[in-house]
Amino acid sequence: MPFSAQPPASGERYALSASLDNARHLSSLLRAVHFQDHATCLATASGLRVTVEDAKCIQANAFIQAEIFQEFSVQEESVMFRISLSVLLDCLTIFGTSSLPGTSTALRMCYQGYGYPLMLFLEEGGVVTVCKINTQEPDELLDFDFCSTKVVNKIILQSEGLREAFAELDMSSEVLQITMSPDKPYFRLSTFGNAGSAHLDYPRDSDLMEAFHCNQTQTNRYKISLLKPSTKALALSCKVSIRTDAQGFLSLQYMIRNEDGQICFVEYYCCPDENITEAEL
Repeated sequence: MPFSAQPPASGERYALSASLDNARHLSSLLRAVHFQDHATCLATASGLRVTVEDAKCIQANAFIQAEIFQEFSVQEESVMFRISLSVLLDCLTIFGTSSLPGTSTALRMCYQGYGYPLMLFLEEGGVVTVCKINTQEPDELLDFDFCSTKVVNKIILQSEGLREAFAELDMSSEVLQITMSPDKPYFRLSTFGNAGSAHLDYPRDSDLMEAFHCNQTQTNRYKISLLKPSTKALALSCKVSIRTDAQGFLSLQYMIRNEDGQICFVEYYCCPDENITEAEL
């Protein structure tokens, strides 16, 4: 029987149990939201959501659907705990971050419930390592109340377009200004750094633009220090959905395809910079 398919020992009931033939599928997604030491994990029948927040201004969510796992079982309606993301990543990559061709680290993850550690069983090349990571009471998470009915503007861009923008714009700027409009300039990214201001425009018929749904002209500024962590997810992604609501809250949803062609999502929510006045725009 493959390691990842082995059942738990008799008599043990796990609130959450999951197995993956390749732990790198999980570790790469978690690395994309690793900008704070701790994360909150929420497991439901549909999969695992790992949430990281900072300064009540930015929230990142990595979604790992149940179908990604070879086995995924949640015994309650939902299972939630807080964990050190740094320690979890160290354990997932205990055999190293780059395996030899044709080899991978198999993972079995078990959690008995409130107050218990998260247990990881990792196997590579016949060697098994067991890790126990202490869990904590989850914090109350920010609710950006970002539902599709409240979205004012939305575009879907091939990720290479946004990667190109971050490479060309002046990242010494404190803010990134985003303009989305049904008319020209359609989609504009602007920075205001030491060397002056820089703008990058994307016409709605650009080859990089996959979808364009803008209902009104919006210009908002976001602290670049808050957006920089999302470049980890951008580097892994193939497409990015950029959405704003009426208050200017920003959603960056990255579509990431793993080595087996399976699709996962990482989403960043960011609040606008409130120090910018209308007169400055």
